[in-house]
Amino acid sequence: MELAPVTLDRNTIHPDLLLSEDLRTVWNTGKRQQLPDNPERFDPRIAVLGSEGFTSGKHSWEVEVGNKTEWTVGVVKESINRKEAIYASPHNGYWRVSLRDGNKYWARETPWKFLELSVKPRKIRVCLDYEGGKVSFYNAENKSHIYTFTGTFTEKIYPYFSPCTTDEGKNTEPLKICPQRVTIQEDEGFIPSSK
Repeated sequence: MELAPVTLDRNTIHPDLLLSEDLRTVWNTGKRQQLPDNPERFDPRIAVLGSEGFTSGKHSWEVEVGNKTEWTVGVVKESINRKEAIYASPHNGYWRVSLRDGNKYWARETPWKFLELSVKPRKIRVCLDYEGGKVSFYNAENKSHIYTFTGTFTEKIYPYFSPCTTDEGKNTEPLKICPQRVTIQEDEGFIPSSK
């Protein structure tokens, strides 16, 4: 499955978060910015969505989580409520996995499902199969499976990213969307024209 060219959407970013210029890195500054209170913007939930949503096909992207003590990544449906701290479960249009307290991994089901991971992932691969109704998570470095949600998608699905709180200065590392891998194949028999 090819990596999708995911970037972050400025219009959805919570006021405590900052985006890099290339829209691939997000971090929590712990300081609230003055941003327009548009309907797409998350507040109170500390999150940002990908710019592009999906209504079909298979898509994947990788997120560098590094040594963060808390993070959440996954997908959400377009119509989620972004202005209330509702219970963020698949029933409400959220399919996500989280790290909490530095070493506790959870699938955000109802209730939360504890995930026993033998290796701390530094990079998460998120795989969306729209028609198959699956969202799967993997440790991108050793390819080990973390969790798969199953369901039915009936509207546009967006990548979801939360660097979470700063955890009193212990969780200041950003989340980074890893660049898409591009393979260029050269045709050795090709001779450029001199015309």
